[in-house]
Amino acid sequence: MGHLPHPPASAWLTEAADVAAKEQGAGNLLRVVLIVMVLGSVLMAWFLLRGYKRDD
Repeated sequence: MGHLPHPPASAWLTEAADVAAKEQGAGNLLRVVLIVMVLGSVLMAWFLLRGYKRDD
């Protein structure tokens, strides 16, 4: 029994993203982008504001 060659990870990821986009539209991508933006903003605010903490 022969083994099928594995496609590169980038080709598999591109194909999976293409199939998901055709099935569900751009909603999932937009949702992921918004979640990453919000989490990034919270992390950036925490990082910047922790420098103003005083240990008096």
